[in-house]
Amino acid sequence: MASAAPVKPNIVLILADDVGCEPIGAYGGERWKTPNIDALARGGIRFDHCYSMPVCHPSRLALLTGKYPFRLKSGWGSFPKTEEKNTIAQVLRRAGYATAVAGKWQLVLMKTDKQHPDRLGFDEWSVFGWHEGARYHDPMIYQNGKVRDELKGRYGPDMYVDFLGEFMEKNSKAGKPFFAFYSMALAHDVTDDLKWQVPYAPGKDRWMNYGEMVESMDAMVGRLVNKLDALNLRENTLILFSGDNGTASKSKLRHRKGSGYEKEQVYSIQNGKRIPGGKGSLLDIGTHVPLIANWQNTVAAGSQSQALVDFSDWLPTFADLAKAQLPSGQLDGKSFVPALLGQAQKNLRNFSFAESKNGKGWVRTRQHKLYNNGKFFDVKNDPMEKNPLAKPTGRAASEHELLHGSMKRLGFPQKK
Repeated sequence: MASAAPVKPNIVLILADDVGCEPIGAYGGERWKTPNIDALARGGIRFDHCYSMPVCHPSRLALLTGKYPFRLKSGWGSFPKTEEKNTIAQVLRRAGYATAVAGKWQLVLMKTDKQHPDRLGFDEWSVFGWHEGARYHDPMIYQNGKVRDELKGRYGPDMYVDFLGEFMEKNSKAGKPFFAFYSMALAHDVTDDLKWQVPYAPGKDRWMNYGEMVESMDAMVGRLVNKLDALNLRENTLILFSGDNGTASKSKLRHRKGSGYEKEQVYSIQNGKRIPGGKGSLLDIGTHVPLIANWQNTVAAGSQSQALVDFSDWLPTFADLAKAQLPSGQLDGKSFVPALLGQAQKNLRNFSFAESKNGKGWVRTRQHKLYNNGKFFDVKNDPMEKNPLAKPTGRAASEHELLHGSMKRLGFPQKK
């Protein structure tokens, strides 16, 4: 049985990169081992209906602002200046939280705007130089506005975890609540647009493959949780694990001189079925992501939730937990704290939304999905969306009506 939430809990958000539900053992993943993430699920709650955008940048826009990307009109690799004072980190900072982010930033090129994380509300940051250098071996890392120059032979994910561990320890000793955002590099493959090649994995003639990255991802989650254990912070710390979009469909293994990159086809084994990676697609394999929450003695261990969650919900949820004031203006997100705490399903959303950069998007319930071009699917029974429902009846008809009205009220442009 869940208990009432403590005032101003610490919040640790772990956001994996290019990891859908299918690789995770707690969701039936069988191809790779994820014992640390699975342990969080056993000791907490697993949400079965969390949906992101199909690629990383718009997911991060929604996460940070509580608004759907189409409202923000922000191009790839940019962030709207009008929202800089309204981010999830700003909301928590104003509520008295220390804030930090480590790993992937991607909202701007750091070399042209080294203080961008501060303007978005992060007191401290340690992020790799997106499109400037390596994120894994011999990483290029901007830490609080300066490039670290002592990282030859080091492994980026270790650096991000160490940084957040020190941040958590410092603020714990100071008696200050903290928000630690581990925006993981894992399990995204290496960058391919540099004039030089980033280092292969030590002792190999290639970069890490997807499975190695997934298992390293899990190990980093374990290290961060172990740090919280060592600091005796688990009872007043909410740990959340999610992903920014579906699993990658391909991953670079090595560079062949004169012939480009050798890539592996990525697939998972989930509940005995082979599932292809679907990053970039509006299918479930591109947008259905894990959401696991662990909070000792507050979130009921071993529980599951059927609540609908999408990426606009992070900001209002964290504001709710911190008893913080929401930014002025319209938010698309809704707090999922009631579901988190096992309370009555009040004020929860009745649809989730996702969009792609080509102007296509959908609204959905747990079972049905309506696109802005009018196509309607029973995704529970047709997850690859092979057979649109031309004349829905019964429950499908009532959900079609609900979703049609929801799409209209959203104001998302219709597309033929």
